[in-house]
Amino acid sequence: MKRKLMLCLLWCASGLAAMAQTKGNKIEFTEYTLPNGLHVVLHQDNSTPNVAVSVLYHVGSKNEQAGRTGFAHFFEHLMFEGTENIDRGQYFKLVENAGGALNANTSFDRTYYYELLPSNQLKLGLWMEAERMRSAKVDEVGVETQRKVVQEEKRERIDNQPYGTMGQNVFGLAYTKHPYQNMPIGTFEDLNNAKIEEFRDFYKTFYVPNNATLSIAGDINVEETKKLIDQYFASIPKGTKEIPRPNVVEPKQTEERRKTVYDNIQLPAVIQAYHIPAQGTDDYYALSMLTTLLSGGESARLPKSLVDKQQKAVAAASIPFPTEDPGLFLTYAIANMGVQVDDLEQAMNAEIEKVKSAPLSDKEFQKLRNQIESQFVQGNRTVAGRAESLANYHVYFGNANLINTEIDRYMKVTKEDITRVAKEYLTKSNRVVVHYLPKSAQPKQ
Repeated sequence: MKRKLMLCLLWCASGLAAMAQTKGNKIEFTEYTLPNGLHVVLHQDNSTPNVAVSVLYHVGSKNEQAGRTGFAHFFEHLMFEGTENIDRGQYFKLVENAGGALNANTSFDRTYYYELLPSNQLKLGLWMEAERMRSAKVDEVGVETQRKVVQEEKRERIDNQPYGTMGQNVFGLAYTKHPYQNMPIGTFEDLNNAKIEEFRDFYKTFYVPNNATLSIAGDINVEETKKLIDQYFASIPKGTKEIPRPNVVEPKQTEERRKTVYDNIQLPAVIQAYHIPAQGTDDYYALSMLTTLLSGGESARLPKSLVDKQQKAVAAASIPFPTEDPGLFLTYAIANMGVQVDDLEQAMNAEIEKVKSAPLSDKEFQKLRNQIESQFVQGNRTVAGRAESLANYHVYFGNANLINTEIDRYMKVTKEDITRVAKEYLTKSNRVVVHYLPKSAQPKQ
């Protein structure tokens, strides 16, 4: 308990130091590529004795083959099973016994692993990630174990959660060709039908140095860390298989698509999803600021109007999905008791139309810019956040220095840009609409 408390205090102190640094100073880093293709980004911050060790593999659900969905998310779990030198079930124990924490996550575009450790345990984090990259256990025992784990996760987080199927219903309706139509968790059928050889092939294709970025931030010495990285990673062979990159272009949507889902819920919901450009484009930054305008806090337009003033919803928000290929801008609201779903949708539409028809005031626009700057600082306030940002910026944009300069792209957005993107992208013909209704409202067959 004392160790966990001390680790928590260290991370909090690190966050405060990082916030001060991000506000006033450039985040310095070193990057290079090993002969086997592994890209390395190092950020030294000796303000507190902790370190974040992370590996980003450029593989997500969009890299999967039709009929074999869920592989990337499955490997997020499978690669904690152990390696040739780490016994099954020991991965978490090794890190936790060293006073650290670890986790992983999977998206449409990437899989990300990380360890948060006291800095005197840097070697442990490097060794464990190198082991995972070199010789992860991909065997029948691990596959069968993780099949059960993933299936239980899907039941718990999606199938048995109110509105839990929102993602698969929205993305499945919005995309007809692009693999974003499949959520990262995949399907039971695809995972159950896959053979062990297919899992091993997936591992040898994607979890290789030349498809990975090692990002380390915290209490390190850069030159000493380089030597350790060479010791643990340089001998890992470069992958020999071609790494598939989907080049599917989703056809332009020309008319609204609608769907009704009857779920185990009490309050109806409306979800609207509009097609938008990929992250990193000029219009994406304007749309990202638009979502802050609509739902960046309790005083933002959607909750203030729908929840507070009209009391038609118990919750309302907007979310632009930052994806490598063109993605979606979601707005949603959960109806208040007694409010009809059509009435709620009309209220949502009215708020969108206000953005299109009435320019932002100078005061509201300045508040918006302040919120964006604050979010940018918050995202890099810890060494863990900086390690992840550096990896993301390198992989998605080929420019890790965006950790220092991306805020300038937001600050270039004008009031007119926000109005323009609302008019251009938040249109009826460019959206899908999903209504969630209680099962009791389902018509009798």
